[in-house]
Amino acid sequence: MSNRIAIVARVGLALATLLSTVFFLGVSALPAEKPQMREGSAATIIGDVYDSACYYTRKLDKPVSHECAVQCAAGGSPLVIVTKEGDVYLPIDNKMPALGQNKRLVKFGGMKVKVTGHVYDRNGSKAIVMDKVELVK
Repeated sequence: MSNRIAIVARVGLALATLLSTVFFLGVSALPAEKPQMREGSAATIIGDVYDSACYYTRKLDKPVSHECAVQCAAGGSPLVIVTKEGDVYLPIDNKMPALGQNKRLVKFGGMKVKVTGHVYDRNGSKAIVMDKVELVK
């Protein structure tokens, strides 16, 4: 009887070791979670200034006009910057309480701009704290 208990104990120990190894290897083989960017990375982006509602709902390939962007911004619609690669950047403020950035960007509505600042990426959504904005000619 004690031989049988010893065999069962050895098999149990071997099985536990095997399962622990498989679990460890399985966990370490999982893809690493994409780290969230906590600090803004300095960057320069070039893109067109769109009214966000028009860009998303009308599936525009280019801004409609400067006047249209100005009217939409005056109504409260956030302006966004869309790069030629199709990345959409929401201009944000890094102060609290945060202020909307339409006042700084509205004069460029419907135009191509070069923006220098700090970019943030959260789960595929991009934002930029604008240090400098200039018209691209």
